[in-house]
Amino acid sequence: MTYQAFYRVYRPQSFREMSGQTHVKRTLQNALLANKTTHAYLFSGPRGTGKTSTAKIFAKALNCEKAPTNEPCNECPTCRSITEGSHPDVIEFDAASNSRVEEIRDIIEKVRFAPVSARYKVYIIDEVHMLSTSAFNALLKTLEEPPSHAVFILATTEPHKLPATIISRCQRFDFKRLSSNDIVERMKLVLEDINLPFEEQALKVIAQAASGGMRDALSLLDQVVSFSGEKLTLENALLVSGSISQDVFYDMVVALKEKDIAHVLSLLEELIAEGKDPLRLSEDLITFFRDLLLLQTSEDLEELLELVTPEEKFIELSREFSADALYGYIDILSKTQQDMRFSHHTKVYLETALLKMTQFSNVGVLKAGEMPQADSVLNNKVIQLEKIIFQLKEQIENGVAMSATDAPVKDENRQRTKITNAYKAPTGRIKEVLKEATKKDIIQIKNAWLPALNQLQKSQSALFAEAEPVAASSSAFVIKFKYDIHCQMVAENKDLTSTFSQILFQQMGIMYEILCIPESQWTVLRENFIRENGLNLKKDQNAGKVQESAPEAPYIDDAKEIESEDPIVKEAEKMFGKDFIEVVED
Repeated sequence: MTYQAFYRVYRPQSFREMSGQTHVKRTLQNALLANKTTHAYLFSGPRGTGKTSTAKIFAKALNCEKAPTNEPCNECPTCRSITEGSHPDVIEFDAASNSRVEEIRDIIEKVRFAPVSARYKVYIIDEVHMLSTSAFNALLKTLEEPPSHAVFILATTEPHKLPATIISRCQRFDFKRLSSNDIVERMKLVLEDINLPFEEQALKVIAQAASGGMRDALSLLDQVVSFSGEKLTLENALLVSGSISQDVFYDMVVALKEKDIAHVLSLLEELIAEGKDPLRLSEDLITFFRDLLLLQTSEDLEELLELVTPEEKFIELSREFSADALYGYIDILSKTQQDMRFSHHTKVYLETALLKMTQFSNVGVLKAGEMPQADSVLNNKVIQLEKIIFQLKEQIENGVAMSATDAPVKDENRQRTKITNAYKAPTGRIKEVLKEATKKDIIQIKNAWLPALNQLQKSQSALFAEAEPVAASSSAFVIKFKYDIHCQMVAENKDLTSTFSQILFQQMGIMYEILCIPESQWTVLRENFIRENGLNLKKDQNAGKVQESAPEAPYIDDAKEIESEDPIVKEAEKMFGKDFIEVVED
């Protein structure tokens, strides 16, 4: 007889022999005992997790001569013929190679005929998502109302590709990836059956490479057994599976801790030269750091370790890193892994990730019994805050808001603050602007004032709510503020004044200098400037007209006169007179 692969020889023949999938086994067994089986089932899940094997076991249990039973006997002629694949009433159908509607119609035509020798006709359709749309439509009605003697079991690795109308007519069972422990236990049974000694760490390496699939694990085990001699060793398992020894990862992580970048990259170069895939390397590194986290958390989690053995050197290594550092390494590798899936330069991405990790390790490395510097500073601040809160609570409980001795000090500090923070306007520069101020310039500033404010942020424009330009020259203008605090905030905010000048430059083509002055200081400065420069207006008694003392005197804002430049205001003044007109800005 020709040699058969392990995954075929050691395929489970009963629910008892199945690894994992407890939720599926228990549900199907209870339905079999209660005789409450339905007409259609959908088995979905990753490859190699037991979907087709479960379908065959269920078909045997349905048609077993000892039914109703929760386990097939595997002894009666019906069970044996189903196991051999020769029973005429259990039909396996591969949708991947028979996806056309003609093959499905052949099933539909034959399903109405009664079983030959069994109680149920069982149709196992594997890779059902490969069927064409027309084939699904042809199967739909039969799947909804099949004959009482027919049972359909649909198996797929991609249930999202099935029409919702098909899924809704089936009982769905989701198969999960098998744990490493389940896979290792199954491989132990196989090796004990063939009387081959083994190292348990080698089985863990194979289980980790199988990624939760029993068929992949048994196929890989078959290869390792063929390669090995009298004993299955860790070295053979690493060589055949393409995995990496935990000692190599240990050396690499120690080099990361010591920031020995040259050694890290040389180790990576050696691994890639041996044919290791950078994407697989990143996955293994993530698993290694995950194992270090488990060792750091508790020594009782040894059964969950995948790459690392609970040896003393790995336990010591896990203690030399903080949890934040290990989380950071995993995060860097996870993001790098996503980028590597869409690039042909996977090695470059992995090298970059390792360089990031050497820089990140400065924060995460901890010596025995040492607290990170950042944490110690933070703890000191927390202790100080706790003391302050405790003192405040005592004061509240004793009914004392502030001691008598503190009051004069605080008043003195408050006065000093007022004196120190009092804003002094640049009166000298403002007087120079007033000497060159013209009516034309202030009108231009007034016209551009509101549009410019609208371009500022709301928090910035709010500072100008009680402000207005009062004098302007060709290169600068003066803004009067009602409140001193707003004036100080604007004057000291160089970014704000620069932004405001830029906005005016875009509108008018002139880069203005902005000078700020509180209203109280402006009143005094304005009166002094008018008196010093003889700008008092006098009436000509003969002509009855207002005449300035100088023909080309500097112009200081007169709100009423500027407002009268508006044609609507002018027309209103003609109709009702200036005394009855009041202009209110909206």
